[in-house]
Amino acid sequence: MAVVATGFFDGVHLGHRQVIQTLVSSARQRGEEAIVVTFAQHPRAVLQQDARILRLLNSPQEKETLLRSLGVDRVETLPFDRAFARLTAADYIRDVLRDRLGATCLILGYDNRLGSDCLGPDAIRPLAESLGLAVTVVPPTSAAKQFGSSPLKTSGVAGPLPSGDGPLPLTMPRVARFSGAPAETANFAAEVVSSTKIRKALEEGRVEDAEAMLGYAYGLRGVVVSGKQLGRKLGFPTANLRLYDPMKLVPAKGVYLTEVEVLGAHYWGMTNVGDIIETNIFDFNEDIYGLDLSIRFRRHLRDMRSFDSLDALSAQLAADRDACRALLAVPAAPATSAVPAA
Repeated sequence: MAVVATGFFDGVHLGHRQVIQTLVSSARQRGEEAIVVTFAQHPRAVLQQDARILRLLNSPQEKETLLRSLGVDRVETLPFDRAFARLTAADYIRDVLRDRLGATCLILGYDNRLGSDCLGPDAIRPLAESLGLAVTVVPPTSAAKQFGSSPLKTSGVAGPLPSGDGPLPLTMPRVARFSGAPAETANFAAEVVSSTKIRKALEEGRVEDAEAMLGYAYGLRGVVVSGKQLGRKLGFPTANLRLYDPMKLVPAKGVYLTEVEVLGAHYWGMTNVGDIIETNIFDFNEDIYGLDLSIRFRRHLRDMRSFDSLDALSAQLAADRDACRALLAVPAAPATSAVPAA
């Protein structure tokens, strides 16, 4: 017997996390398995709804890792094709969730839609109950959306990485790590979380807003490939990234402060997203061609622009690096006589 949540769960963002936490809690209380049912293909890609431009927040492997990190016992990834898309909500709940997976309880997000008849929670509840399934509907989740710049706090440390925290996989959530200026001095607004809003934020370069809604810094993973070596000539060598998953969404063109994971360690860097994705890794000088590289986008620095000369480009890169260092600077805590230094 199982408690089941179903959906595409792209990004496994804060709203999804509320559903998963309810799923796991309910399953533990009932002494049943917690199962997430998701799909190998995004429904929009199969039904040709902007399929050519649709890019995703997670690879399948990243999504499963995130879901399992939240305590899910099993992730069932079903093929989504046109035949599957013709199933009604009743067919799906009865034949797949109840009869095949043993569902006794269904956890729904407030905007869940099931079946070719596209039923929402209000219609799903009586239908599922008539088939013997209990139903819990999880309300929408809001995230704090911050406007304006603020000092950066990343992974609980400042300065060069790796830190004492040890390696953190790109796909692991770091909820509540996103901070910035204290709440009483920052300008915040409530933002209802959705995968669509996160994609839009990334497409506009608003990586801070995406992080606030995801609950972790958005990242890309790939292999380091050779480039034109222009950065090295300017004193800013870069690692050029070829993505492992071409369906992953790449943030808007521009320059970003990033966290970098390579050779099992973490560093800070600045990443230029253009026709290629190239990262200058701070305090690093190793040959990493052909190796695995992960980057997490923490702050948008500036938009892309052209330069009249290599000297102008070099000066801008130096200014970008200084801007990154300023963002990473965290004032030291004032000394007191009552508390000895650690």
